[in-house]
Amino acid sequence: MPHSVTLAAGWIPSLSGLGGDIKDLIFTIAIPAMCGLFVVVIGWKSKAPGPTIMACILAAIVWGLSANMDTLQEKTAEDITQYDGNTLTPPGGDQ
Repeated sequence: MPHSVTLAAGWIPSLSGLGGDIKDLIFTIAIPAMCGLFVVVIGWKSKAPGPTIMACILAAIVWGLSANMDTLQEKTAEDITQYDGNTLTPPGGDQ
C-alpha cells in the first residue's frame, strides 16, 4: 500500500491564516493599547506636562509607523530593487 505525506497539507493554510490574524491583532489592538498605556503611565508617574507631552509624541510616532507598515514595506522593497539594479535605474551622481 503506497503511503503519502499529506498530513500537514491542511495545517499549512490554517497556520498561515492564523499568523495573518495575529499580525492584524498586534497592529490594530496591541500597539495602540501599549502606546496609550505608555502615555498614561508616564503621565501618572511624572505628573508633569513635559514628559507627558513627549510620551504622547513618541507614542504617536510608534503608532503611526505601525499603522503604515504596508507603505513602508513597499518603499523598502522599491529601494532594494533600485539599488539591486534590477528594474529601476539608480539615481545619477558623481562617477
